[in-house]
Amino acid sequence: MKENKTNPRDEAMHNSLETQIKRRLAMRRSGVGWLLVTGGTAGLLLCVPIIGGAYLGRWIDMQLPGFSSRWTISLIVLGIALGAYNLYRFFQGINR
Repeated sequence: MKENKTNPRDEAMHNSLETQIKRRLAMRRSGVGWLLVTGGTAGLLLCVPIIGGAYLGRWIDMQLPGFSSRWTISLIVLGIALGAYNLYRFFQGINR
């Protein structure tokens, strides 16, 4: 049978990493900083697809003859759906 000999440096690194992980998990959901970072990220994940869809739709509508807002409205709605999906994935990832 093989003996499991652990190197003292390996154990020290393992203990250090374990301590750092525990600290990060403890600090993760406490404080104003976490709230600001999470809220800002959620806002960007929702707003960027909507604004991008609006600009892209407006540009497409300007390329077509006649006045139409069909692409603008369609891509804004698509941006809302994509932003909602982004938020869902983001908050699912936080809970892991």
